[in-house]
Amino acid sequence: MITKRIIPCLDVRDGRVVKGKNFVGIRDIDDPVKLGRRYNAEGADELVFYDITASSEGRKLFIDVLERVASEIFIPLTVGGGIDTIDDFSRVLKAGADKVSVNSGAIRNPSLIGEAARKYGDQCVVLSMDIKRVDGKFTVFGKGGRENTGLDAIEWAKRGFSEGAGELVVNSIDTDGVREGFDMEMLEAISSVVDIPVVASGGAGKAEHFVALFKRLPSIDAGLAAGIFHNEEVAIFDVKRRLREEGVNVRL
Repeated sequence: MITKRIIPCLDVRDGRVVKGKNFVGIRDIDDPVKLGRRYNAEGADELVFYDITASSEGRKLFIDVLERVASEIFIPLTVGGGIDTIDDFSRVLKAGADKVSVNSGAIRNPSLIGEAARKYGDQCVVLSMDIKRVDGKFTVFGKGGRENTGLDAIEWAKRGFSEGAGELVVNSIDTDGVREGFDMEMLEAISSVVDIPVVASGGAGKAEHFVALFKRLPSIDAGLAAGIFHNEEVAIFDVKRRLREEGVNVRL
């Protein structure tokens, strides 16, 4: 039985971890190094680090902050933000990332996915998708959720898979920070058209939401959350213990 993963996410702006709701109303949370160290100790399976304004500001990711976080953890680290070229992949991997997440850069240049997969292996290439319902259609947004690309999310997921992405992180803008549960409809639609690991993001508010995710959608490989872990409302170990009680295979 495949082990399900629980992944905290650090959304970093100006060197600090921040959090919002529906990708707006951003507020300061904590130091990324401090949080990374805590999640490593609490049993997180992986850690995701997003420089959330790198693309919209047209700059490169904060390597110094990334290096400090990477030096403190011993779990797989996925890093994204401002990834536009193969050189960006190389720079981030050298700074301590295990996997590189590409979003806006892949929207501008889909061949970047395949180029990176051929050079570093598809297990290293993560396609992150920020998705919102527009006129009833799942639509991809770029630049940290600020730009409606007009791309159909289902078709973009298929394209990313065919180009060589080894994993998808599916972020629901509609449920982000709402804490009423994951966007099951959207996740089911995306996971049904690809044959690679899918990470669900957006909407977790309690341990039961992770239980519901994996019970209803066993094809989902991991659940990602930020605010509930940052604020210590729910401990990662408690989420895993609850999942184990419900018969979901997790690493304790």
